[in-house]
Amino acid sequence: MADMKYAVIIEKGPNSHGAQVPDLPGCVAVGSSSEEALELIREAIELHVQSLQEHGEHVPVPSSSVEYVHVAA
Repeated sequence: MADMKYAVIIEKGPNSHGAQVPDLPGCVAVGSSSEEALELIREAIELHVQSLQEHGEHVPVPSSSVEYVHVAA
């Protein structure tokens, strides 16, 4: 498999950090820090893609991107 670069969204909760991959629905991870969440989501992505391949399912090509919009608050 070629290297792919998926966008990951990290959300800080009261006691943990959650990570999700918009291009891979259901691919999520939770860690005690953003660094741990990123490490765990990397593993989750690899396992998710491997499972899709093993079951002969389509592996979504990364298509999401992240931008920040500044607004007056």
